[in-house]
Amino acid sequence: MSLGSTQMSAVIVAPRFFKQYLLLLAVNQMTAALFRFVGGVSRNMIVANVFASFMLLVVMVLGGFILQRDKVKKWWIWGYWISPMMYAQNAISVNEMLGHSWDKILNSTASNETLGVQVLKSRGVFPEAKWYWIGFGAMVGFTILFNALFTLALTYLKPYGNSRPSVSKEELKEKHANIKGEVVDGNHLVSVNPVTDSAIMEDDSASTKKGMILPFVPLSVTFDNIKYSVDMPQEMKGQGVQEDRLELLKSISGSFRPGVLTALMGVSGAGKTTLMDVLAGRKTGGYIEGDIRISGYPKKQETFARVSGYCEQNDIHSPQVTVYESLLFSAWLRLPKDVDSNKRKIFIEEVMELVELKPLRNALVGLPGVNGLSTEQRKRLTIAVELVANPSIIFMDEPTSGLDARAAAIVMRTVRNTVDTGRTVVCTIHQPSIDIFEAFDELFLMKRGGEEIYAGPLGHNSSELIKYFEEIQGVSKIKDGYNPATWMLEVTTISQEQILGVDFSDIYKKSELYQRNKALIKELSQPAPGSTDLHFSSKYAQSFNTQCVACLWKQNLSYWRNPPYNTVRFFFTGIIALLLGTIFWDLGSKVYTSQDLLNAMGSMYSAVLFIGVMNCTSVQPVVAVERTVFYRERAAGMYSAFPYAFGQVVIELPYALAQDILYAVIVYSMIGFEWTVAKFFWYLFFGYFTLLYFTFYGMMTVGLTPNYHIAAIVSAAFYAIWNLFSGFVIPRPKVPIWWRWYCWICPVAWTLYGLVVSQYGDIMTEMDDKRTVKVFVEDYFDFKHSWLGWVAAVVVAFGVLFATLFAFAIMKLNFQKR
Repeated sequence: MSLGSTQMSAVIVAPRFFKQYLLLLAVNQMTAALFRFVGGVSRNMIVANVFASFMLLVVMVLGGFILQRDKVKKWWIWGYWISPMMYAQNAISVNEMLGHSWDKILNSTASNETLGVQVLKSRGVFPEAKWYWIGFGAMVGFTILFNALFTLALTYLKPYGNSRPSVSKEELKEKHANIKGEVVDGNHLVSVNPVTDSAIMEDDSASTKKGMILPFVPLSVTFDNIKYSVDMPQEMKGQGVQEDRLELLKSISGSFRPGVLTALMGVSGAGKTTLMDVLAGRKTGGYIEGDIRISGYPKKQETFARVSGYCEQNDIHSPQVTVYESLLFSAWLRLPKDVDSNKRKIFIEEVMELVELKPLRNALVGLPGVNGLSTEQRKRLTIAVELVANPSIIFMDEPTSGLDARAAAIVMRTVRNTVDTGRTVVCTIHQPSIDIFEAFDELFLMKRGGEEIYAGPLGHNSSELIKYFEEIQGVSKIKDGYNPATWMLEVTTISQEQILGVDFSDIYKKSELYQRNKALIKELSQPAPGSTDLHFSSKYAQSFNTQCVACLWKQNLSYWRNPPYNTVRFFFTGIIALLLGTIFWDLGSKVYTSQDLLNAMGSMYSAVLFIGVMNCTSVQPVVAVERTVFYRERAAGMYSAFPYAFGQVVIELPYALAQDILYAVIVYSMIGFEWTVAKFFWYLFFGYFTLLYFTFYGMMTVGLTPNYHIAAIVSAAFYAIWNLFSGFVIPRPKVPIWWRWYCWICPVAWTLYGLVVSQYGDIMTEMDDKRTVKVFVEDYFDFKHSWLGWVAAVVVAFGVLFATLFAFAIMKLNFQKR
């Protein structure tokens, strides 16, 4: 009998289960199409996140759950009928409530309607079975509509234009000069040969200033028997490799000297960037062996970071500051304390002239490939950011990568100017033209596997390099006019070694050139008579307080010039306030029934969840971009991690306050909450700290995860959990006892606790069931007005907790692996 009943129940339930699954699948497709459309219209990650939160709020608030149909104001009822969530909720509710479990007729009611129908009507849901198919059809229709709109957006909407505030005449002159093959010389344009790039590099219009206002000590770098290895990858172990470590550099030795421009070259996989990272102290993992000395003294990374610069290939900069501000920030934090503000600014001007950035001083840096500076201009900015630290040694990782021949020549002229100041400059370079290759003084050549095969002068027209390799038996002679850099790489490949039956590394180590280099290394490894080792009293050039002030200064500029973030979130906050104010018009003053209170709480719930989520999602891409900049700046020794986190957190305080006031003033007056100083203060208070903890939560997820996309996924999972345990969907006393503990650690639940008790927890007005509002709030929600102070403290604590975890993540976690 029992088995038969179970089978009968399964037969009855199965169709409804598959109908619900079908509906949820359709809802999934509809929401995916909706957010594709939002992305297509927004054309910007930050704007899309904000707009998506707004759209979600609209379809949810007007969907019939937060505010049931008969409570929707007549001027918003059209929104109810076009909300996709209304059709989805009607369909899924009808599918469930018209089922076997809800077909009981209560004896206590005079109606012959089933329990399910009565529940549907009490919530303003249409009880007819046809609404399932109406809802399903609506999901299909909305999916088609949103995908069509997405297609139209992609077809007709253009990307946002350049975001720089203004373009000066000098900047236009710079752009015109680069296009026409001319050089800016003061207020004039100097033409150069349009055919060759050597004229660009040899042009002396931006004359090198050897006597700059800030002196520096020329330093040499020697390295002897350098080995670098990493743990053997599991894939290679799976292929039978027995060794525990994979050696990437094998007994590399060499030297770099002041005033000498050295090219570090090799085929892909030779280890040229690896060697430079090892020498510069940029490796975050692996095992390093060997001797590295700076002008004869053993290298100490803390000291070395203060006298060296590293120009990364990717040209990472804060997008919302200008060229001059980028240089000022770097000089402020990296020059010694005894350099006053006037000298610092003069030195920045000298560097800008050296790298020919003066025409671009007021241009926003922008994002690569999106707006702001061109690739070649960003390369020059990268060099300048390091030069304003007045380093003695500069490493450059492929400064000409991604550039055409003329742009590469302009950058190399800047590099040459830098070397001519007497600094030690080393560049990795890939497939240079003849003119660019011969701009170097010396070459350090490596072969695949991490071994050196040439280290010495290039000579005039690369004569020394050509002579060395042509003397090796079997190496083909270079053809007239052929690029020596290309020829050199072609004749030294592993396949050529096998054909010739030689090992270029062994040949080099048996050569007279190798012996001369070893002698030079030995000479430079001895400190000069009367010299002293470099020593700094602190790890950083500036004090902790100065670092905090500087980081906050840059964040202030970045935020002020970021309309996609701040202007958009303020705009949508105002729109959401007007939306909720008109939807929940004057419902805050109505306390006659329990439904009245639930409606008022719906306005609080909607604002807390959706504006909070908007803040969280919109801040994540901003922090993700700035964190990448932070990795570079911290590695350069500009500041410690805490000042960066301090600036990122503190700059949000005034913006969140303005956002909270904008929302609260509009909504509080339109919804009709009681106008008393205390109640309005508490409404502002809980709104402000809720915006903060959502914003800091977004920062924290970025800090704890490798990239923005993972941060978005992690935070989205918690949005759903916080929504479920907020106390609105299910009041805390109704939550199963084994899950009730989570209500006490859910920040949204504490915010709603504070908002409800501050507005209604002390009202003694009787409701229709003869209970006072205060008693109803205590009975239904278990919210006690006497706890208001503790609730406020907990909400503040969540903001402090998330901000602290963000700072901890920034200080302790490094997802940049090198």
